[in-house]
Amino acid sequence: MELPLDHFRLIGVSPSATSEEILRAFQLRLDKTPDEGFTYEVLTQRSELLRLTADLLTDPESRRKYENLLLNGASGLEFPSNREVAGLILLWESGSPKEAFKMTRKALQPPQTPALGSSREADLTLLAALTARDSAIQEQQFRSYINAADFLNEGIQLLQRMGKLGEIRKDLEEDLASLLPYRILDLISRDLNDPESHAKGLRLLENLIIKRGGLEGNNKSEYGDYLNQQEFEAFFQQIKPYLTVQEQIDLFLELQKRGSLEAGFLAFISLTAIGFSRRKPEKLFEARRILKKLNLSGLDSMPLLGCLDLLLADIDQASARFSSSSDEKLRDWLNSYPGNKLEAICIFCKNWLENDVLVGYRDIESKVVDLNSWFEDREIQEFIEKLEMKSNKISNKLNLNNPQTKKDFSKRINKDFDRKNYNIEERGLPWPGGIKEQEENIDTQENQFEENVLKNKPIEFYGYLVEKIAELKFSFGEFLENKAIFYRPQYLTYFYAFVILFSLGIGFGLFKNNSKKEFTENNAIIEKPLFISNDNLDVTKKNISKDTEKELNNVTKEIFEKKSENISFEAKELIIASPSIEEIKYLIETWLVNKSNYLAGKDELNISKIAKTGLIKRTIKERQIDIEKGRFKEIDSQIQEIVLKSQNSSRIVAMVEMNYLERILKNSGELINETSLTPLKVKYILGFSKNSWKLADFVSGL
Repeated sequence: MELPLDHFRLIGVSPSATSEEILRAFQLRLDKTPDEGFTYEVLTQRSELLRLTADLLTDPESRRKYENLLLNGASGLEFPSNREVAGLILLWESGSPKEAFKMTRKALQPPQTPALGSSREADLTLLAALTARDSAIQEQQFRSYINAADFLNEGIQLLQRMGKLGEIRKDLEEDLASLLPYRILDLISRDLNDPESHAKGLRLLENLIIKRGGLEGNNKSEYGDYLNQQEFEAFFQQIKPYLTVQEQIDLFLELQKRGSLEAGFLAFISLTAIGFSRRKPEKLFEARRILKKLNLSGLDSMPLLGCLDLLLADIDQASARFSSSSDEKLRDWLNSYPGNKLEAICIFCKNWLENDVLVGYRDIESKVVDLNSWFEDREIQEFIEKLEMKSNKISNKLNLNNPQTKKDFSKRINKDFDRKNYNIEERGLPWPGGIKEQEENIDTQENQFEENVLKNKPIEFYGYLVEKIAELKFSFGEFLENKAIFYRPQYLTYFYAFVILFSLGIGFGLFKNNSKKEFTENNAIIEKPLFISNDNLDVTKKNISKDTEKELNNVTKEIFEKKSENISFEAKELIIASPSIEEIKYLIETWLVNKSNYLAGKDELNISKIAKTGLIKRTIKERQIDIEKGRFKEIDSQIQEIVLKSQNSSRIVAMVEMNYLERILKNSGELINETSLTPLKVKYILGFSKNSWKLADFVSGL
């Protein structure tokens, strides 16, 4: 047998060693005989080989000839068959355990298989076990954990086949078990272009956690002796960034089914991460359902649920969650926050997403969270609208004036939505066979419902939704740079279409009623219409006298001329914590007058003390459009009645009825269009920001 070994390596000296150094190394090797259990016969052969090498290298002539052979390309040493095992032991001792293991394993296989029970068989089996273990250690030093595991596995299998050295085999098995975390890290951290290795690493990771008894390590297993809970948590934190968010969701849901509460919490976090980062709000419902069912000791789930409610535009619920928190410091911070309470909740949610949710995933880039872009996303808007419409559909069948009914209704909505659309336990995850199979039917039902709602009650639904969005826009305030969060032009289309159709309906109604009256040549009995416009006048001119036409024109003129009675309202900050109805009315009138003057091109728009930036920008944009089209507006709006719908320390909602007249004119003074609404109902929303009340938004046509 030829071994990849020369005389210098065999005895353990460098090629430049002197004779004295060679003799000293020879003596040390004789004194340090392997004591792992080799037979006396093979150890004697080992000593003879060392002596022959020492004699050769200390004899000048023999050494010179051998060095010439090496220079001419000679490599390896030939060993007779009766000294092969001794030569393999020396190869192992020279620092080449991998080569020694491979050659030893070959020597144990046919046709070289030694006789059963022979000393050769015993020595080769022992040497295979020792070289397998040392080869694994050597591979670990180079962080080649998979190769290390392969050597251990082969050594274990060889010992099982030989039926010998049970204690050493147990040691190899323990070494292999202790190597598992490193193998997992090696496989999972590989490039995703190697999906087989990555998938294998995932399987090993799941099996490791299951054998440990979940993330908590509740089971007493062979892994507990070398990987305690603290070590495992450190290992898992190192593993986690190499897993995609979906891989983590699948892993944690499976572990939760097996009873791991910590896995349930991590599933909640991962579902929140994929829901926010991929703009999938339905995942937030799954996350919320899981968190509600968790019973983790010491976990205050209220602020976390509040963050999910906020992302789903449920402001009242989010505020209630935070107020119910068991964390006294958090409640004190919220109560002492200098700005709007909802703004504080937004800041908490933003920091939570950045620091605790959107970190530790292979396919999610951690970056600064922008809540504004979340609410501006079209898919998010459509999802929230569908959810609101689902709530609206059920509320039409209930009496929501009763407080208990409202409470029960809210619970029913959340439970119904979770059960029908996003119940993981009932439908099962991951797909196939679960939620995904129901999506098409659910979407069809929701689309049909959306059509029915918009067809039957477009103004009521639009008003309700816009009020909610307006409150969000105000509450985010400067924190979200006052950008418009929602913009749904299709609903504006429904609104204007409704107004036009309603106007035509009134006109035809008047025509029908007036046709039943008795008219004289110079007189007519008329009823004042709700809407007075050029279209109305055109309809009635065909059937009434000139006096009647004159009377209608006078009605329009009378309403419009009241504009001259308006006082020049100065925009003053409203800093009183609980303003009276008169003070609220004055703020709204100030807004109306200043906006009217600006759209007529008379004054600048200096109302930052009473209106939020978003409203101001919208008004400026409206005026810019008019300028581009060469026109201006004359608006007269006179408040007839104002009623407070709700009022607290941060938010006021007021219902206003007013007489409204709007005329659009060309710059030359020619009338383009005229609209009169008597009365017009408007809902105004005010919020407390920077120590004063400001108009946040309004909803017309309620």
